[in-house]
Amino acid sequence: MSATGADSAGTEEGSVRAGRRTVRIHRPRKVLFPGSARSTDGGRTDGGRTDGGRADGGRADVTKADLVEYYRSVARHMLPELRGRPLMLERHPDGLDGPRFMQKNIPGNYPDWARRAEMAKKGGTVTHPVCDDTATLVFLADQASVTFHRWLSRADRPDHPDRLVFDLDPARDDFEPVRAAALLLRELLDELALPASAMTTGSKGLHVIVRLDRRTAFDEVRAFAMDVARVLAARDPDRLTTEQRTDARAGRLYLDVQRNAYAQTAVAPYSVRPKEGAPVATPISWDQVKDPAVTARRWTVTDVLEQARTRPWSDVPARGRSLAPARRRLDALL
Repeated sequence: MSATGADSAGTEEGSVRAGRRTVRIHRPRKVLFPGSARSTDGGRTDGGRTDGGRADGGRADVTKADLVEYYRSVARHMLPELRGRPLMLERHPDGLDGPRFMQKNIPGNYPDWARRAEMAKKGGTVTHPVCDDTATLVFLADQASVTFHRWLSRADRPDHPDRLVFDLDPARDDFEPVRAAALLLRELLDELALPASAMTTGSKGLHVIVRLDRRTAFDEVRAFAMDVARVLAARDPDRLTTEQRTDARAGRLYLDVQRNAYAQTAVAPYSVRPKEGAPVATPISWDQVKDPAVTARRWTVTDVLEQARTRPWSDVPARGRSLAPARRRLDALL
């Protein structure tokens, strides 16, 4: 980043080269994650960290410049999971200690070169950002978009998802029930001949994701997901539940399928979460799901690129599956 000016209170600016464009960065030294990411080099980074590494192993601040540089660096891995999808942005312009904004409509200063999608809603439309390139990703990071929440369908066919998501939500911040539920769910999806991938959420749980062929509408996809969750919960009723009401779960892990609906969103792979340590929603392999060292917040902005380079989803077929054969197999289990 090249920065001009010296007033970290608001007049400082910088710029980042992103693909064929140069994107202006406002207040690059603005701290978004106070003392939240461990420095790996023992000193200030080129990205604009304000307090550098510490000899005692303490945590360094993560600045706006650090967030921008993270998203620029991870773009090659993240963009294939964002392209063509309407987004909801989770913005923290004053950092984690300030207010949070969940933004669907594009910002007022959205550049002409960045793609947008006007999507129908009850009583009107919403114009969502769509992130197809590195420059857009960098621009949105400059808007303090810490987390990217994506539609499970693409803008060109919004009623027909190409992703089905099971959100494994534990009753407590304990990953062991999540790990066990994920492996049971994978066994069931294997019975249905549906390849699945796993992703830590960067919060408490795990997403199990199935790629679809976009031939099935949301209502049918959601009904299918609910039936899968019911079959799974019936196999381990002491540990798993489909109860939406928290007080009815009795400490069991909740199999959440509510995101499988029009205009609902799920956290995008490689998104930073607004939590201490700057954890990242991270694609993982099934061998890593079994690894007791892996938890929902295992990877952060400081080390997730190494994980991304292992291509943890490379063994999952890129082509989405039809739900019709799986529906027949599932009906036999109900």
